[in-house]
Amino acid sequence: MKKIGIISDTHGFVHPAVYDFFKEVDEIWHAGDIGSMDVVYELQAFKILRAVHGNIDNYEIRQKFPEIQRFNCENTDVLMTHIGGYPGKYESKIKEIIKAKPPALFISGHSHILKVINDKHYNVLHINPGAAGKTGIHNVITMVRIAIGQNNIKDLEVFETQR
Repeated sequence: MKKIGIISDTHGFVHPAVYDFFKEVDEIWHAGDIGSMDVVYELQAFKILRAVHGNIDNYEIRQKFPEIQRFNCENTDVLMTHIGGYPGKYESKIKEIIKAKPPALFISGHSHILKVINDKHYNVLHINPGAAGKTGIHNVITMVRIAIGQNNIKDLEVFETQR
């Protein structure tokens, strides 16, 4: 069983609460709009970082992190991208991937809105951790923490604070 911290839309800022909320996690997964390599270096110095680039990310971040990642974590199939939509309104490229071979867990960012939705049609758990940065349309900073193992996702916790 691994503990995972999930964030998105940091836009060049690492909120101080990351260090407490993600203290016990094994890895941090960043669903794009990282904003600067300084965020990458700071998060990598703290925990193992897995990430995708977002639409605001520069060339250096785009070279380091892909647009879409598909990987296994503790025998759980995970799909992560920045602009992916959500159940019933997936972005077209993501919809084709999910239709062809649904992952157990689909993570995306971009909307700055925290969403956890069970897609019963494809049997996929969708998590959008909202936004952890200071800039954007959101008024609340959010992050998500889960435990994952043997195709079992549990112990979902949300961090929330005013921006």
